[in-house]
Amino acid sequence: MRDFSNRVAAITGAGSGIGRALGCALARQGAHLALSDIDEAGLAETVRQCEGYGVKITSTRLDVADRDAVYGWADDVVAEHGRVNLIVNNAGVALGATVEGMSYEDFEWLMNINFWGVVYGTKAFLPHLKAAGEGHIVNTSSLFGLLGIPSQSTYNSTKFAVRGFTEALREELEVVRSPVSATCVHPGGIKTNIARSARVHDSVKSFGVVDLEKSRRDFEKAFRVTAEDAAETILRGVQRNARRVLVGMDAHALDMLQRLLPGHYHGLVAAAARRTLHNA
Repeated sequence: MRDFSNRVAAITGAGSGIGRALGCALARQGAHLALSDIDEAGLAETVRQCEGYGVKITSTRLDVADRDAVYGWADDVVAEHGRVNLIVNNAGVALGATVEGMSYEDFEWLMNINFWGVVYGTKAFLPHLKAAGEGHIVNTSSLFGLLGIPSQSTYNSTKFAVRGFTEALREELEVVRSPVSATCVHPGGIKTNIARSARVHDSVKSFGVVDLEKSRRDFEKAFRVTAEDAAETILRGVQRNARRVLVGMDAHALDMLQRLLPGHYHGLVAAAARRTLHNA
């Protein structure tokens, strides 16, 4: 899909961050939009920002953890727009907790949104993309879908799962020479509200984190890439039919670390965490 003009793009998590930036970028390029998010106020603001480009925009409050709702939305998108060419499964949440400290309820909450939401979106839209004769699936993993990080075991689990799911999907589509393709996206530190809205468990204090709110703010300060730049990188990846899109220098650097030291990077990460604990 080298040209987005007059294509129909569906985006989850469109109420802020990368989802909003993707909507605006696609609207500027002439794509019609089907936007969804659980945050109705944020979604309305995204619609407002995407208006003025002469494209059709529909919006739906959607909980991607609700399978029936996702399938219903996919059918509604085709009914309202006539077809759909691009689905971006972007909705996601974050959790900071140790393996010992996390609750099963938090793990299930994260998995239902970050992983099952991607699965539901992929399976609900894939038949419609094939029917359109041209389509692309974009699934958002993370830098944390490339390597493990202390206090991020739950988030790592969901994002590694998205990566494996999307890579296998891409291979299956290629085997049958499908007119639909798939790309897995691995953003690093992007200036969005995901860290601000993340759940953080007291168990992370075992790594020397005393003030959870200060730690959250410090973490956000390290983010360098804007959501708008991330969106442009992702769309360029779709246009060149990339299998994987890395967003940000941190994603590129840590991907290289994992490639060069696949069996040893864990020790480096653990050593860095120990230094943090020692200096706390």
